Order: sequence, then structure tokens, then C-alpha cells
Amino acid sequence: MLDYMIYIITFTVGSILGLLYSYSKHGEPFVAVTKLNIPFMIVSIVGWFLGFNSGNVILSAIGFLLAGFVMGERPGYGRKETAVGLIIAIVTYVLVNWTV
Repeated sequence: MLDYMIYIITFTVGSILGLLYSYSKHGEPFVAVTKLNIPFMIVSIVGWFLGFNSGNVILSAIGFLLAGFVMGERPGYGRKETAVGLIIAIVTYVLVNWTV
């Protein structure tokens, strides 16, 4: 139970940090970004991968922190990067835990 509390807290902290970072970079209230931000996509992939596949509380917490950072950005930012990261992490999880 404590593991889940750590994950929720680190995800929330990551979301707050992502929101603060995106407000410091962009002053517009809402912008629909059409292109992928490659560095944030890499952070999202690493974050979701660690969150789902590490098996270690500390690495999972770091992963959820990184995933929350990308997902917690302002509206219009980070949604495509989050989707790509989630898809890759879920596919990897299914492939690793596949038992026939």
C-alpha cells in the first residue's frame, strides 16, 4: 500500500513540476501543438517504461515522476508524447510478461 502512495505522490510532484516548467516557457493560455517534442517524448517513454516495467519501488517512482512531468504540462502540450510513451510501455510490459 505504501508503494502506491509513493507512486501517487511522485506523479503529482512531477505533474506540478511539468506545469511550472511549461508556464515558464510559454505564456499563452492554450496552444494546440501539432509537432512532437522529441526530448519530452523520450522522457515520457523512459518514465512510463520505468513506472510499469522496473519492478523496483525507487525506479518506478522516478518513472512516474518523469511521466507526470510530461503529462502535467499545460493543455495542448505533452499529450502526443504521453500517448506514445504509454503505448510503448504497455506493449513492452505485455511482451515481457507474456506466458504461453
